[in-house]
Amino acid sequence: MDELSRRKMLLTGGALGAVGALGMASPASARSAWTWAASGSVARAGEGTDPQWVWDEEADQILGAVLDRGDVPKVNELLRTWTRNDQPLPAGLPPDLRQFMDKARQLPSWADRKKLDTAARFSTTKGIYVGALYGLGSGLMSTAIPREARAVYYSKGGADMKDRIAKTAKLGYDIGDLDAYQPQGSMIVTAVRTRLVHAAVRNLLPKSPGWSQTSEGQKIPISQADLMVTWHSLATLVMRKLLEWKVPVSRAESEAYLHVWQVTAHMLGVRDEYIPATWDAANAQSEQLLDPVLARSDEGVKLTEMLLDIVAELDAGVSRPLVSAFSRYTLGDRIGDLIGLSEEPFWQPLISKSWPLLVAYREKLIPLPLVPEAAWAMEEALRKFVLLFLSEGRPIHLEIPDANRSH
Repeated sequence: MDELSRRKMLLTGGALGAVGALGMASPASARSAWTWAASGSVARAGEGTDPQWVWDEEADQILGAVLDRGDVPKVNELLRTWTRNDQPLPAGLPPDLRQFMDKARQLPSWADRKKLDTAARFSTTKGIYVGALYGLGSGLMSTAIPREARAVYYSKGGADMKDRIAKTAKLGYDIGDLDAYQPQGSMIVTAVRTRLVHAAVRNLLPKSPGWSQTSEGQKIPISQADLMVTWHSLATLVMRKLLEWKVPVSRAESEAYLHVWQVTAHMLGVRDEYIPATWDAANAQSEQLLDPVLARSDEGVKLTEMLLDIVAELDAGVSRPLVSAFSRYTLGDRIGDLIGLSEEPFWQPLISKSWPLLVAYREKLIPLPLVPEAAWAMEEALRKFVLLFLSEGRPIHLEIPDANRSH
Protein backbone atom coordinates (compact mmCIF):
# COMPACT_ATOMS: atom_id res chain seq x y z
CA MET A 1 0.00 0.00 0.00
CA ASP A 2 1.59 3.33 -1.00
CA GLU A 3 1.99 6.41 1.22
CA LEU A 4 -0.89 8.27 -0.46
CA SER A 5 -3.30 5.43 0.26
CA ARG A 6 -2.10 5.21 3.86
CA ARG A 7 -2.73 8.93 4.37
CA LYS A 8 -6.20 8.67 2.84
CA MET A 9 -6.99 5.82 5.21
CA LEU A 10 -5.96 7.92 8.19
CA LEU A 11 -8.11 10.81 6.99
CA THR A 12 -11.18 8.67 6.48
CA GLY A 13 -10.57 6.94 9.80
CA GLY A 14 -10.80 10.25 11.64
CA ALA A 15 -14.00 11.10 9.82
CA LEU A 16 -15.77 7.83 10.39
CA GLY A 17 -14.80 7.42 14.02
CA ALA A 18 -17.45 9.95 14.94
CA VAL A 19 -20.61 7.88 15.00
CA GLY A 20 -19.17 5.36 17.41
CA ALA A 21 -17.55 7.78 19.80
CA LEU A 22 -19.37 6.64 22.87
CA GLY A 23 -22.57 7.69 21.29
CA MET A 24 -25.76 5.79 21.68
CA ALA A 25 -27.24 2.39 22.23
CA SER A 26 -27.20 -1.35 21.64
CA PRO A 27 -30.01 -3.87 21.92
CA ALA A 28 -29.93 -5.89 25.09
CA SER A 29 -32.88 -7.95 23.93
CA ALA A 30 -30.49 -10.15 21.93
CA ARG A 31 -28.21 -11.00 24.84
CA SER A 32 -28.50 -13.41 27.72
CA ALA A 33 -29.21 -12.51 31.35
CA TRP A 34 -26.57 -10.33 33.00
CA THR A 35 -23.90 -12.52 34.60
CA TRP A 36 -20.74 -10.40 34.41
CA ALA A 37 -19.25 -10.21 37.92
CA ALA A 38 -18.66 -6.77 39.44
CA SER A 39 -15.59 -8.24 41.13
CA GLY A 40 -13.92 -7.75 37.74
CA SER A 41 -14.64 -4.01 37.73
CA VAL A 42 -12.58 -1.05 38.91
CA ALA A 43 -14.93 -0.89 41.90
CA ARG A 44 -14.26 -4.59 42.68
CA ALA A 45 -17.85 -4.91 43.90
CA GLY A 46 -21.37 -3.86 42.95
CA GLU A 47 -25.08 -4.40 43.34
CA GLY A 48 -25.27 -6.79 40.40
CA THR A 49 -28.05 -4.84 38.69
CA ASP A 50 -28.31 -5.46 34.94
CA PRO A 51 -26.90 -2.28 33.33
CA GLN A 52 -29.63 -2.47 30.70
CA TRP A 53 -31.96 -1.07 33.39
CA VAL A 54 -29.62 1.60 34.73
CA TRP A 55 -29.23 5.05 33.21
CA ASP A 56 -27.71 8.29 34.57
CA GLU A 57 -30.36 9.36 37.04
CA GLU A 58 -28.83 12.57 38.36
CA ALA A 59 -27.84 13.89 34.93
CA ASP A 60 -31.19 12.90 33.43
CA GLN A 61 -33.13 14.79 36.08
CA ILE A 62 -31.01 17.92 35.76
CA LEU A 63 -31.22 18.01 31.96
CA GLY A 64 -34.96 17.32 32.12
CA ALA A 65 -35.32 20.45 34.24
CA VAL A 66 -33.07 22.45 31.88
CA LEU A 67 -35.24 21.38 28.93
CA ASP A 68 -38.49 22.12 30.76
CA ARG A 69 -37.34 25.64 31.64
CA GLY A 70 -36.26 26.36 28.07
CA ASP A 71 -32.68 26.99 29.22
CA VAL A 72 -30.91 24.97 26.51
CA PRO A 73 -30.05 27.89 24.15
CA LYS A 74 -28.70 29.94 27.08
CA VAL A 75 -26.65 27.01 28.42
CA ASN A 76 -25.21 26.18 24.99
CA GLU A 77 -24.15 29.78 24.49
CA LEU A 78 -22.44 29.92 27.89
CA LEU A 79 -20.66 26.58 27.43
CA ARG A 80 -19.09 27.75 24.17
CA THR A 81 -16.53 29.57 26.29
CA TRP A 82 -15.67 26.51 28.42
CA THR A 83 -12.90 24.74 26.51
CA ARG A 84 -10.07 23.84 28.93
CA ASN A 85 -10.03 21.39 31.82
CA ASP A 86 -8.72 24.01 34.25
CA GLN A 87 -11.24 26.72 33.36
CA PRO A 88 -13.92 27.66 35.87
CA LEU A 89 -17.47 27.03 34.76
CA PRO A 90 -19.06 30.00 32.98
CA ALA A 91 -20.95 32.49 35.12
CA GLY A 92 -24.69 32.48 34.59
CA LEU A 93 -25.28 28.72 34.40
CA PRO A 94 -28.46 27.54 36.16
CA PRO A 95 -27.51 26.72 39.78
CA ASP A 96 -28.65 23.08 39.61
CA LEU A 97 -26.66 22.47 36.41
CA ARG A 98 -23.59 24.23 37.80
CA GLN A 99 -23.65 22.10 40.95
CA PHE A 100 -23.92 18.92 38.88
CA MET A 101 -21.12 19.92 36.52
CA ASP A 102 -18.79 20.88 39.36
CA LYS A 103 -19.05 17.32 40.64
CA ALA A 104 -19.07 15.68 37.20
CA ARG A 105 -15.79 17.34 36.17
CA GLN A 106 -13.80 15.70 39.00
CA LEU A 107 -11.58 12.77 38.04
CA PRO A 108 -12.26 9.55 39.96
CA SER A 109 -10.14 8.94 43.07
CA TRP A 110 -8.55 5.94 41.36
CA ALA A 111 -7.31 7.89 38.32
CA ASP A 112 -3.57 7.35 37.86
CA ARG A 113 -1.75 10.34 36.39
CA LYS A 114 1.28 8.25 35.47
CA LYS A 115 -0.85 5.86 33.43
CA LEU A 116 -2.68 8.75 31.76
CA ASP A 117 0.69 10.23 30.76
CA THR A 118 1.81 6.85 29.40
CA ALA A 119 -1.41 6.61 27.39
CA ALA A 120 -0.69 10.02 25.88
CA ARG A 121 2.81 8.93 24.82
CA PHE A 122 1.32 5.72 23.41
CA SER A 123 -0.69 7.89 21.01
CA THR A 124 2.48 9.37 19.56
CA THR A 125 3.73 5.99 18.31
CA LYS A 126 0.51 4.03 17.70
CA GLY A 127 -1.80 6.86 16.65
CA ILE A 128 -2.11 5.73 13.05
CA TYR A 129 -3.44 2.32 14.06
CA VAL A 130 -5.73 3.64 16.77
CA GLY A 131 -7.11 6.37 14.49
CA ALA A 132 -7.77 3.93 11.67
CA LEU A 133 -9.49 1.52 14.07
CA TYR A 134 -11.65 4.22 15.65
CA GLY A 135 -12.90 5.17 12.23
CA LEU A 136 -12.75 2.26 9.83
CA GLY A 137 -13.43 -0.24 12.62
CA SER A 138 -15.44 1.25 15.47
CA GLY A 139 -17.16 3.98 13.47
CA LEU A 140 -18.61 1.59 10.94
CA MET A 141 -19.24 -1.14 13.54
CA SER A 142 -21.58 1.32 15.26
CA THR A 143 -23.95 1.12 12.29
CA ALA A 144 -24.21 -2.64 12.91
CA ILE A 145 -25.52 -1.96 16.43
CA PRO A 146 -29.24 -1.34 15.76
CA ARG A 147 -30.09 0.70 18.83
CA GLU A 148 -27.01 2.85 18.41
CA ALA A 149 -27.82 3.42 14.75
CA ARG A 150 -31.45 4.26 15.49
CA ALA A 151 -30.61 6.58 18.35
CA VAL A 152 -28.21 8.49 16.12
CA TYR A 153 -30.58 8.47 13.16
CA TYR A 154 -33.66 9.81 14.98
CA SER A 155 -31.93 12.29 17.27
CA LYS A 156 -31.37 15.86 16.18
CA GLY A 157 -27.81 15.16 15.04
CA GLY A 158 -29.02 12.60 12.51
CA ALA A 159 -30.35 15.39 10.30
CA ASP A 160 -26.84 16.73 9.63
CA MET A 161 -24.41 13.85 9.76
CA LYS A 162 -21.37 15.89 8.80
CA ASP A 163 -21.95 18.17 11.78
CA ARG A 164 -22.79 15.17 13.98
CA ILE A 165 -19.56 13.45 13.00
CA ALA A 166 -17.49 16.57 13.61
CA LYS A 167 -18.84 16.90 17.14
CA THR A 168 -18.44 13.28 18.13
CA ALA A 169 -15.07 12.94 16.40
CA LYS A 170 -13.89 15.52 18.90
CA LEU A 171 -14.09 12.96 21.69
CA GLY A 172 -11.85 10.52 19.85
CA TYR A 173 -9.45 13.34 19.04
CA ASP A 174 -9.35 14.72 22.59
CA ILE A 175 -8.81 11.35 24.29
CA GLY A 176 -5.72 10.78 22.18
CA ASP A 177 -4.33 14.27 22.70
CA LEU A 178 -1.05 14.61 24.60
CA ASP A 179 -2.74 16.94 27.11
CA ALA A 180 -6.04 15.01 27.30
CA TYR A 181 -6.53 15.02 31.09
CA GLN A 182 -3.92 17.67 31.89
CA PRO A 183 -5.11 21.09 33.11
CA GLN A 184 -4.40 22.61 29.69
CA GLY A 185 -6.24 19.78 27.87
CA SER A 186 -9.91 19.46 27.04
CA MET A 187 -10.94 15.83 27.61
CA ILE A 188 -12.74 16.58 30.89
CA VAL A 189 -14.74 19.30 29.15
CA THR A 190 -15.56 17.01 26.23
CA ALA A 191 -16.62 14.13 28.49
CA VAL A 192 -18.87 16.24 30.70
CA ARG A 193 -20.52 17.95 27.75
CA THR A 194 -21.04 14.58 26.06
CA ARG A 195 -22.67 13.34 29.26
CA LEU A 196 -25.04 16.33 29.15
CA VAL A 197 -25.90 15.56 25.53
CA HIS A 198 -26.68 11.94 26.39
CA ALA A 199 -28.94 13.03 29.25
CA ALA A 200 -30.83 15.41 26.97
CA VAL A 201 -31.27 12.68 24.36
CA ARG A 202 -32.70 10.36 27.03
CA ASN A 203 -35.31 13.00 27.78
CA LEU A 204 -36.09 13.76 24.14
CA LEU A 205 -35.84 10.56 22.12
CA PRO A 206 -38.77 8.71 23.76
CA LYS A 207 -40.96 11.46 22.26
CA SER A 208 -39.82 10.59 18.72
CA PRO A 209 -42.39 8.42 16.88
CA GLY A 210 -39.70 7.04 14.57
CA TRP A 211 -37.48 5.96 17.44
CA SER A 212 -40.34 4.63 19.56
CA GLN A 213 -41.55 2.41 16.72
CA THR A 214 -38.10 0.87 16.21
CA SER A 215 -36.68 0.81 19.75
CA GLU A 216 -37.40 -2.89 20.31
CA GLY A 217 -39.27 -2.11 23.50
CA GLN A 218 -36.62 0.09 25.06
CA LYS A 219 -38.37 3.00 26.78
CA ILE A 220 -35.28 5.12 27.49
CA PRO A 221 -32.16 5.10 25.29
CA ILE A 222 -28.48 5.08 26.26
CA SER A 223 -28.51 2.81 29.27
CA GLN A 224 -25.31 1.88 31.11
CA ALA A 225 -25.23 -1.30 29.01
CA ASP A 226 -25.52 0.77 25.85
CA LEU A 227 -22.62 2.98 26.85
CA MET A 228 -20.44 -0.04 27.59
CA VAL A 229 -21.37 -1.64 24.27
CA THR A 230 -19.96 1.41 22.51
CA TRP A 231 -16.97 1.44 24.89
CA HIS A 232 -16.14 -2.10 23.79
CA SER A 233 -16.57 -1.20 20.11
CA LEU A 234 -13.82 1.35 20.72
CA ALA A 235 -11.35 0.37 23.46
CA THR A 236 -11.72 -3.42 23.42
CA LEU A 237 -11.83 -3.66 19.64
CA VAL A 238 -8.73 -1.50 19.27
CA MET A 239 -6.63 -3.56 21.68
CA ARG A 240 -7.77 -6.83 20.12
CA LYS A 241 -6.83 -5.61 16.66
CA LEU A 242 -3.46 -4.21 17.73
CA LEU A 243 -2.57 -7.62 19.10
CA GLU A 244 -3.98 -9.39 16.03
CA TRP A 245 -1.96 -7.10 13.75
CA LYS A 246 1.15 -7.87 15.83
CA VAL A 247 1.70 -4.23 16.70
CA PRO A 248 4.25 -4.17 19.55
CA VAL A 249 2.45 -3.02 22.71
CA SER A 250 4.21 -3.20 26.07
CA ARG A 251 2.38 -4.21 29.23
CA ALA A 252 2.66 -0.65 30.54
CA GLU A 253 1.19 0.74 27.29
CA SER A 254 -1.64 -1.79 27.30
CA GLU A 255 -2.56 -0.98 30.90
CA ALA A 256 -2.31 2.76 30.23
CA TYR A 257 -4.57 2.59 27.17
CA LEU A 258 -7.13 0.64 29.20
CA HIS A 259 -6.85 3.17 32.01
CA VAL A 260 -7.55 6.22 29.87
CA TRP A 261 -10.74 4.53 28.67
CA GLN A 262 -11.65 3.49 32.23
CA VAL A 263 -11.39 7.11 33.33
CA THR A 264 -13.35 8.25 30.30
CA ALA A 265 -16.17 5.80 31.00
CA HIS A 266 -16.40 7.16 34.55
CA MET A 267 -16.42 10.75 33.28
CA LEU A 268 -19.26 9.86 30.90
CA GLY A 269 -21.39 8.71 33.82
CA VAL A 270 -20.81 4.94 33.76
CA ARG A 271 -20.92 3.39 37.22
CA ASP A 272 -17.55 2.06 38.38
CA GLU A 273 -19.07 -1.38 38.95
CA TYR A 274 -19.55 -1.75 35.18
CA ILE A 275 -16.07 -0.57 34.13
CA PRO A 276 -13.71 -3.54 33.55
CA ALA A 277 -10.55 -3.57 35.65
CA THR A 278 -8.48 -5.68 33.22
CA TRP A 279 -8.46 -6.61 29.56
CA ASP A 280 -9.54 -10.13 30.47
CA ALA A 281 -12.56 -8.69 32.26
CA ALA A 282 -13.21 -6.37 29.32
CA ASN A 283 -13.14 -9.22 26.81
CA ALA A 284 -15.52 -11.26 28.97
CA GLN A 285 -17.95 -8.36 29.25
CA SER A 286 -17.71 -7.61 25.54
CA GLU A 287 -18.68 -11.19 24.72
CA GLN A 288 -21.87 -10.71 26.73
CA LEU A 289 -22.76 -7.14 25.76
CA LEU A 290 -21.44 -6.42 22.27
CA ASP A 291 -21.06 -9.65 20.33
CA PRO A 292 -24.71 -10.85 20.52
CA VAL A 293 -26.29 -7.55 19.42
CA LEU A 294 -24.59 -6.98 16.08
CA ALA A 295 -27.33 -6.98 13.45
CA ARG A 296 -28.67 -5.24 10.38
CA SER A 297 -31.08 -2.31 10.59
CA ASP A 298 -32.46 -0.01 7.91
CA GLU A 299 -31.18 2.98 9.87
CA GLY A 300 -27.72 1.42 10.14
CA VAL A 301 -27.51 0.86 6.39
CA LYS A 302 -28.64 4.46 5.77
CA LEU A 303 -26.05 5.80 8.18
CA THR A 304 -23.35 3.74 6.46
CA GLU A 305 -24.31 5.36 3.17
CA MET A 306 -24.23 8.81 4.75
CA LEU A 307 -20.79 8.14 6.19
CA LEU A 308 -19.42 6.88 2.90
CA ASP A 309 -20.88 9.88 1.06
CA ILE A 310 -18.99 12.16 3.43
CA VAL A 311 -15.82 10.16 2.84
CA ALA A 312 -16.34 10.60 -0.90
CA GLU A 313 -15.97 14.35 -0.36
CA LEU A 314 -12.43 13.69 0.81
CA ASP A 315 -11.45 11.76 -2.32
CA ALA A 316 -14.06 10.70 -4.85
CA GLY A 317 -13.40 7.36 -6.52
CA VAL A 318 -10.72 6.03 -4.16
CA SER A 319 -11.71 6.58 -0.56
CA ARG A 320 -15.04 4.76 -0.66
CA PRO A 321 -13.76 1.47 -2.12
CA LEU A 322 -10.73 1.67 0.16
CA VAL A 323 -12.91 2.24 3.22
CA SER A 324 -15.16 -0.70 2.35
CA ALA A 325 -12.21 -2.99 1.80
CA PHE A 326 -10.30 -1.98 4.92
CA SER A 327 -13.42 -2.16 7.08
CA ARG A 328 -14.17 -5.66 5.81
CA TYR A 329 -10.56 -6.58 6.55
CA THR A 330 -10.89 -5.14 10.07
CA LEU A 331 -14.44 -6.18 11.01
CA GLY A 332 -14.96 -9.24 8.84
CA ASP A 333 -17.39 -9.98 6.04
CA ARG A 334 -20.30 -10.66 8.40
CA ILE A 335 -20.39 -7.09 9.72
CA GLY A 336 -19.58 -5.75 6.27
CA ASP A 337 -22.67 -7.51 4.93
CA LEU A 338 -24.82 -6.29 7.85
CA ILE A 339 -24.11 -2.64 7.09
CA GLY A 340 -24.12 -2.93 3.31
CA LEU A 341 -20.44 -2.39 2.54
CA SER A 342 -19.55 -3.16 -1.04
CA GLU A 343 -17.19 -6.03 -1.82
CA GLU A 344 -13.98 -4.83 -3.41
CA PRO A 345 -12.22 -7.61 -5.36
CA PHE A 346 -9.20 -5.39 -6.07
CA TRP A 347 -8.69 -3.68 -2.69
CA GLN A 348 -9.57 -6.53 -0.32
CA PRO A 349 -6.80 -9.00 -1.27
CA LEU A 350 -4.34 -6.12 -1.64
CA ILE A 351 -5.04 -4.84 1.87
CA SER A 352 -4.98 -8.29 3.47
CA LYS A 353 -1.51 -8.86 2.03
CA SER A 354 -0.03 -5.37 2.31
CA TRP A 355 -1.33 -4.16 5.68
CA PRO A 356 0.72 -6.66 7.77
CA LEU A 357 3.78 -5.69 5.74
CA LEU A 358 3.08 -1.99 6.28
CA VAL A 359 2.74 -2.55 10.04
CA ALA A 360 6.00 -4.50 10.20
CA TYR A 361 7.86 -1.92 8.11
CA ARG A 362 6.57 1.00 10.15
CA GLU A 363 7.48 -0.63 13.45
CA LYS A 364 11.05 -1.14 12.24
CA LEU A 365 11.30 2.58 11.45
CA ILE A 366 9.73 3.91 14.66
CA PRO A 367 12.79 3.25 16.91
CA LEU A 368 15.00 5.37 14.64
CA PRO A 369 15.91 8.90 15.81
CA LEU A 370 13.21 11.55 15.23
CA VAL A 371 10.88 9.10 13.47
CA PRO A 372 8.25 9.00 16.25
CA GLU A 373 8.15 12.80 16.39
CA ALA A 374 7.86 13.11 12.62
CA ALA A 375 5.15 10.43 12.42
CA TRP A 376 3.16 12.07 15.22
CA ALA A 377 3.45 15.51 13.63
CA MET A 378 2.15 14.24 10.30
CA GLU A 379 -0.68 12.21 11.84
CA GLU A 380 -1.65 15.09 14.14
CA ALA A 381 -1.82 17.43 11.15
CA LEU A 382 -4.03 14.96 9.31
CA ARG A 383 -6.37 14.58 12.29
CA LYS A 384 -6.71 18.34 12.56
CA PHE A 385 -7.43 18.52 8.85
CA VAL A 386 -10.24 15.98 9.24
CA LEU A 387 -11.84 18.04 12.02
CA LEU A 388 -11.41 21.21 9.96
CA PHE A 389 -13.04 19.54 6.94
CA LEU A 390 -15.95 18.16 8.95
CA SER A 391 -16.59 21.41 10.79
CA GLU A 392 -16.20 23.42 7.56
CA GLY A 393 -13.74 25.69 9.29
CA ARG A 394 -16.01 26.56 12.21
CA PRO A 395 -15.22 25.91 15.90
CA ILE A 396 -16.63 22.58 17.10
CA HIS A 397 -19.08 22.94 19.98
CA LEU A 398 -20.87 20.00 21.59
CA GLU A 399 -24.40 21.39 21.71
CA ILE A 400 -27.13 20.10 24.02
CA PRO A 401 -30.11 19.26 21.78
CA ASP A 402 -33.55 20.67 22.57
CA ALA A 403 -35.50 18.65 19.99
CA ASN A 404 -35.39 15.43 17.99
CA ARG A 405 -34.77 15.10 14.28
CA SER A 406 -37.72 16.51 12.38
CA HIS A 407 -39.82 14.02 10.41
